[in-house]
Amino acid sequence: MLRNLNGLTGLKIRARDGELGEALEFYFEDTSWKVRYLVARTGGPGGREVLISPVAVKSAGGGAIEVDLTVEQVRNSPDIDTDKTVTRRHERELHEYYAWPLYWGEAFYGGSMSGSPLFIEPPPRERAAPEEGDAHLQSTRDVAGYGLHAADGHLGHVRDYIVDDGWNIRYLVADTGVWLPGRKVLISPHWIESVNWETSEIYVDLTREAVRMSPGYDPSVPVSEDYESELFDHYGRPKLGAGAGGD
Repeated sequence: MLRNLNGLTGLKIRARDGELGEALEFYFEDTSWKVRYLVARTGGPGGREVLISPVAVKSAGGGAIEVDLTVEQVRNSPDIDTDKTVTRRHERELHEYYAWPLYWGEAFYGGSMSGSPLFIEPPPRERAAPEEGDAHLQSTRDVAGYGLHAADGHLGHVRDYIVDDGWNIRYLVADTGVWLPGRKVLISPHWIESVNWETSEIYVDLTREAVRMSPGYDPSVPVSEDYESELFDHYGRPKLGAGAGGD
C-alpha cells in the first residue's frame, strides 16, 4: 500500500497503554531514501520531541499511528535534540535502548532505475566515519520546498512524499507551479541524478517535455499498480518490483 506522508503528519500517536502525542514530521536517510524515524511531540504543544523508528509502528492511518511501545518507555528514552544534527552515537543509544536493529550501511534500494549509477552528493557536514559522525538524515519538512530541475530546466518544487509499506520513499510529489498550473507530478528517487543540500536543489534525469506529457496525478486518488506501470512505461524505465525495497 502506498500512502502520502503529509496525510500522516499531525496524526495522534497511540502507545500500547495510552496516547503519546502527535506526528510532526519524518526523517529519511539521504543515501537510501528510506524513512528511518517518525518525529513525535509528546505532551502537547511545547512538549518533548522524540524519535520513533518505523519498526515500532503497528499501523498508520485512520486518524492515528499505533506504535508497539509504552508511554513509560518513550518517557524514559534517551534525549535527542531534534533541532541539532542527529549523530550515529545518538542513534546507537536510541537503538540500544529500544532494542531496534541498526540499519546503516544499506545500499539504495534497487540502484539507479535509469541503468546509470545514482549520485547523491552528501551534505557538507558528513565527513567523519559512519559509526562516529553525523547520520545521513534529512527532514521531510525541510526538504519540502526544494527545487526540482530537469535536464533542460526548472520543474517545480517538492510538496509531499509517497511511501510504501517498507517506508521507502517511492515518489516525490512535485508541484509544477506556474510552469504547468494546477498540475502535480510524481518523481521517483531512482530518477534523481544529484542533490545539492546546500542550495536545496534536486536534479533529475528527465526532460521538461517528458514530465509535461506524463500521466496525470490526482492526490485524492490512491496510486495504483496500473498507474505506476503507466508512469514507468511513459518514461521508458523498468518498474521497481512490488517486493523490492529496503529491509
